[in-house]
Amino acid sequence: MPRTRPVYVACWMALLCAALTSGCALHGDRAERAVELPSVWRHAQVDDTTGPIDAQWWRSFGSTELDAVIARARSQSNDLAAAVSRVRQADARARIAGAALQPQVTASLGIGREGRLGGDATVAGSTYAAGFAATYELDLWGRSAALRDEALQGSRASTFDRDTVRLTVTADVAGSWLLALALRERAEIATRNLDNARRVLALVEARSRAGAVSPLDLAQQRGLVAAQQRAHAALRQQASDAETALALLLGTTAKAFELQGPRLDALQVPVIGVDAPSALLVRRPDIARAEARLTAADANVLAARAALLPTVSLSATVGTGESRFGRLFDNPLYGLVAGLAAPVFDGGRLAGNRQLAEAKREEMLADYRAAIVGAFADAETALNGVSAIDAQAAAQAAELAEARRAAELSEARYRAGAETLLALLDAQRTLYAAQDLSVQLRMARLQARVSLYRAMGGGWQEPRCTGVAPAADEGHTECA
Repeated sequence: MPRTRPVYVACWMALLCAALTSGCALHGDRAERAVELPSVWRHAQVDDTTGPIDAQWWRSFGSTELDAVIARARSQSNDLAAAVSRVRQADARARIAGAALQPQVTASLGIGREGRLGGDATVAGSTYAAGFAATYELDLWGRSAALRDEALQGSRASTFDRDTVRLTVTADVAGSWLLALALRERAEIATRNLDNARRVLALVEARSRAGAVSPLDLAQQRGLVAAQQRAHAALRQQASDAETALALLLGTTAKAFELQGPRLDALQVPVIGVDAPSALLVRRPDIARAEARLTAADANVLAARAALLPTVSLSATVGTGESRFGRLFDNPLYGLVAGLAAPVFDGGRLAGNRQLAEAKREEMLADYRAAIVGAFADAETALNGVSAIDAQAAAQAAELAEARRAAELSEARYRAGAETLLALLDAQRTLYAAQDLSVQLRMARLQARVSLYRAMGGGWQEPRCTGVAPAADEGHTECA
């Protein structure tokens, strides 16, 4: 009994020390997060207040191909796959950081052999050794806990970064898909316009042979045909490039992707609801990411300050050694050690680390505020784009109708000899431009909705701890 008393004394002293110092942890100040927010949207329409945004917002366009393209992008995007891997890396770093709060236990087992090579050496034979060692550093000032919290917030930030990448990929795919459809339609319009210009050229050539038109009229129509050929070739090139860009977002090659989609006028133009401006703070994953990184910087400042203070470590060992394996555990020995270490002189390294952490927090605070300001700028720009482009499209519809009517009347009058070729050419150019602009504005109206969905967070909500395993493409993160 007396032999084991020092063990109990040492254990009680360690527990008493931990109890006395458990309340000594530092409590760092948090960076000021207040940002002035607008009370209302400047460009919101009356219909913009109807309900929240669906997380699968792209379905509101009414295209099964768009649904399939986005599903393919989410499963094959290399950018999203890299973001998922970063989440796993951050989770691993959080586990590593949290390990410092637990005792470290190691086991050892060894065997050695000594023999005489000559002389008078008397030691010969095998020796066996076994032991356990446990070490633990008391987290007096909360440094290890702060480093763990920093890593956990980094894990949260990586999760929000993944969600930001997913939203960006989804919006980019939708926008690129709409652009590819529009360029394909514009190329079709250019083909029809080229055919029409050639038909008029045949008429002009026939009248030229009869001496009814001048060489100038013939040269002008031939020039118009050449201009239409140039525009047609350029649009075909742009359409091909757009499909290549879309295939890149899908993580595949253009050869492995074939665009089938509907005409733009067959797509629905969604009515998007928006909440009060303050709701944007919890609807954007990039803002949540910036806030998590700022919280991690707060924890890092606390850890850097705690590193300037003394540390207390405890260690215990149990081991034995014998020349015969059968008697290895006959005479075990134990050891208990408590140590106090305090920085005395390090050339300013620890103080420099603290200043570095504080400066890093200032950077994260600036990034956080910039993320909020940028989010509101995105939203206002998207809202303004929706209303402005809708107004342009409404006016352009009347412009297109009148241009089509003018072209038909001009050609009929030219055939009857009541109109000059110059008037017909002007009417044709006006119609070609109106048709092309009509497709561009339809695309712009739909892309404006994509931009608004993206600016409003795309129906994103911060993931909560539900105990349900995440999807394969969502990775995993600890709950802070």
